[in-house]
Amino acid sequence: MDQPIQVNRAGTVVLGLGYATLIPDNGVTALKVADVDGVRLAGFLIDAGPVNSATLLEVGPRGASTDHSANPTTVQDVFVRIGGAGAGKATTSMVINSRHTIVDHTWIWRADHGTGVGWDTNRADYGIVVNGDDVLATGLFVEHFNKYDVQWYGQRGRTIFFQNEKAYDAPNQAAIQNGSVKGYAAYKVGDAVTTHEGWGLGSYCYYNVNPSIVQHHGFSAPNTPGVKFHDLLVVSLGGQGQYERVINETGAPTSGTSTIPSTVVSYP
Repeated sequence: MDQPIQVNRAGTVVLGLGYATLIPDNGVTALKVADVDGVRLAGFLIDAGPVNSATLLEVGPRGASTDHSANPTTVQDVFVRIGGAGAGKATTSMVINSRHTIVDHTWIWRADHGTGVGWDTNRADYGIVVNGDDVLATGLFVEHFNKYDVQWYGQRGRTIFFQNEKAYDAPNQAAIQNGSVKGYAAYKVGDAVTTHEGWGLGSYCYYNVNPSIVQHHGFSAPNTPGVKFHDLLVVSLGGQGQYERVINETGAPTSGTSTIPSTVVSYP
């Protein structure tokens, strides 16, 4: 693809048959959706190309503010892959700017095996960025990104089930250092967010290239009453790296090689 698929009409259905694959050329975005009602994206894969794309999928332009509560756009069974089938790079895989978007059963994956895999070979700093308000994610799978896997800046966001694994292939502690913080959280809620809620979220680490790596926490969020989480866990697989906390400064550290999760039932 030498230019994006641009969806401008309300009610458009983009449905892949046999998991159609979109591969952008020359660093373009594969698919962009205007800030319109009721677009349906389903059943396709976006494979990053060898030239870095700033984004691979954008729902709504930056600053989108239209109320779509009566007829939201949905992103269902849409997968994004960076590397694995060949060299690929993308700074951010998916950006959700439109309000009320529903993201359902979506796997956003920086490859940890296959062809074209390496810390800088399939560089992909960010998985999904949510800027729109009132966005709902159900069955969100985001794995192995070089920095944040999820960043959520919209108000009143909700996530029901999130699965994450931090990048296996970090070469050392310095490679993942986030200023003074050890590692980038798997799921980051922006500092200005006042209302957000998540149920059943987990992050695990398997730093097999350098098992001495320490991840400070799996989840980072403002410490405010309107930002709530239920049933969080972090776990070290076989002691290949460890977590110091679950969310912010809360939760026991992981330890040893027994793959026992550290949990927080309710936060704050």
